[in-house]
Amino acid sequence: MLEIVFLGTGSGIPSKRRNPASIWLRYEDESMLWDCGEGTQRQMMMYKVSFMKVNHIFITHWHADHWAGLIGLMQTMNLESRKDNLYIYGPEAERFVGDILDLDYWGPRFKIIPKNVPFEGDEPNIVYVSKKFEINSIPVNHTVPAVAYLFREKDTWNVDIKKAEELYGLTQGPAVGRLKKYRVIRFRGQKVSLEDVGILTPGIKVVYTGDTRSCKNLEKICNEANLLIHDATFMDEKENRMHSGAKEAAKLANKCKVKELMLTHFSRRYQDVKPLRDEAKKTFPKAKIAEDGMRLALKH
Repeated sequence: MLEIVFLGTGSGIPSKRRNPASIWLRYEDESMLWDCGEGTQRQMMMYKVSFMKVNHIFITHWHADHWAGLIGLMQTMNLESRKDNLYIYGPEAERFVGDILDLDYWGPRFKIIPKNVPFEGDEPNIVYVSKKFEINSIPVNHTVPAVAYLFREKDTWNVDIKKAEELYGLTQGPAVGRLKKYRVIRFRGQKVSLEDVGILTPGIKVVYTGDTRSCKNLEKICNEANLLIHDATFMDEKENRMHSGAKEAAKLANKCKVKELMLTHFSRRYQDVKPLRDEAKKTFPKAKIAEDGMRLALKH
């Protein structure tokens, strides 16, 4: 199961209702952040999310409302005697993380390891791999180098025991375990392939756009995603600010046949964001509005 908590759903300047951009994700024993806007550590405390368990932070781009919370978060981790490594990913991460660490006299007790993420080109890149999932990035269209991120759970195979027994006399036991591990085995003199007796369950896919104008690259990672978390700073696209709007987010969700669309990163000019939701619903009826503290659980 993938658990998601929206820590910040606003853009630019914090407001009483919305903190700047940040999203917490947990998959089994792995905890991570997508962006880390100002005040993220306080949001984590408020919404009962452990900042000490976060080992990977993925920054979409280096505008302050997406990264300024790193300073306080790293300081707090240090004061709490953190020992585990902290990995920070993003375009030109080595440059920016180095600059952040040079801002003060403090010396962290733990390693902070920047990981550069490609921000040019038109193909997805694998930036982190674990046993059961991976994080992909792809360059997007903003005023500074920027990327979107994709959480992709690995597909899983289960053996249809009834079918396996009918075809090969294969029943539940060690042979089934070998089949799932090696995908092809020999059983009673016969070659048994997992594809012949298996049921494939596609992994969960979640996309986070960060900040971007609509662009073809997003289509390459959004196809049939379980959840698309899309910036909707304005009602519609502002070319001079390189931001998408609710209208463009809905068009992308509809074209890519995503299961659910969550709008976020709202300009504070919208005290009431329902009009943005209503605009998106014209094209994608399942569009929803993210709120600070909102929790989601995605599972098969």
